[in-house]
Amino acid sequence: MARQRVFSGAPWESEVGYCRAMRVGDRILVTGTAPVAEGGGVHAPGDAYAQTQRCLDIIEQALSELGAGMEHVVRTRMFVTDISRWEAYGKAHGERFRAHPPCTTMVEVRALIDPEMLIEIEAEAQL
Repeated sequence: MARQRVFSGAPWESEVGYCRAMRVGDRILVTGTAPVAEGGGVHAPGDAYAQTQRCLDIIEQALSELGAGMEHVVRTRMFVTDISRWEAYGKAHGERFRAHPPCTTMVEVRALIDPEMLIEIEAEAQL
C-alpha cells in the first residue's frame, strides 16, 4: 500500500528519523505535535490554552496536506506536563472538535522536550 508523508521542515525530523504525518490508504497518523512557534522556539510559554491551539493548528495543516480535515480525526492523545490545567487544554480541544468529537486521552507526563512546552498532541484520522 502506498505511503504519503508530510514533513514540517524541523531539523530534528531527519536527525531523529520521523515525519510530521503519514497517510496509508484512508488512514492518517500525525506524530506527537508540540507547540512550536512559527519562527522556532516555544509558542506562548506558560499558556496551556494557546499551546493547545498551536498544536491543533499544526495538526490541521498536516492533515490538509494529506487531503483530510479535522472532521476526519478519530483519536487524539494529549500528553501534558500539568494535568491541573486540564480545563484549558480541554477548552481548546473542545472548540476544535465539538461538532465531530474524536476519542481522546489526556495523560500527565514528567516532561516534554522543552521545559516551556506544556502539551504535545498525537492524532489519527480516517477518511
